[in-house]
Amino acid sequence: MLENQMSSNQSGRRLEWLVWAGTGTLVAAVLLAILFALIRIKSAGGKPLPVYGQVADFSLTNQDGQAVSLANLRGHVWVADIIFTRCAGSCPRMSSQMKQLQDALPADSQTKLVSLTTDPTYDTPRILKIYARRFGANPKRWMFLTGTPRQIAHVARDSLKLSAVPKAPSQRQSPNDLFIHSTIFVVIDKEARLRGIFQTTGQGVDARQVEPRILAAVRRLEREG
Repeated sequence: MLENQMSSNQSGRRLEWLVWAGTGTLVAAVLLAILFALIRIKSAGGKPLPVYGQVADFSLTNQDGQAVSLANLRGHVWVADIIFTRCAGSCPRMSSQMKQLQDALPADSQTKLVSLTTDPTYDTPRILKIYARRFGANPKRWMFLTGTPRQIAHVARDSLKLSAVPKAPSQRQSPNDLFIHSTIFVVIDKEARLRGIFQTTGQGVDARQVEPRILAAVRRLEREG
């Protein structure tokens, strides 16, 4: 009987040890998974970028006279702004900043650059192509889009949060001072969601930090999905 009791106690202790060993292994595995997740988050630059909204489908025309819709940009990260070619104020500066982004992107990056015109009546594909050449735009990377005023407003204002308001003639400082418009760059992810809004000029904006911040957002979104 004593031998049976000792054998039973040993079996109980063995079972208890196995249970604790199994629990310890499970806890270690969970902690390791959490650690790897934290490392991935840290390497990605912190929390995921917020989602500000979904870009609705659109149909516009690029500088080569080709139709461009949202389908052409799905699966790509893209950076967008709104300008007009007759602008003598912020537009040349913004287009220069976009050119810097183009030059900074790796050759194998699939990110696209999109400039919408707020002056579609004047900014025909031919005019946009001349403007694109002026800033050294790579047509495989950077597209300039025009359409009807309604079409432009649909994608710019309603989806990308890019505003443009015509100036009254009495408020114009020059014949080409035609619009008050956004000076922001927006970043859209591969699923056509607005994920980043970056002011490019104005009080409190360090122009030297604009490009690095946008590039960091682009890299994070390129790693998603």
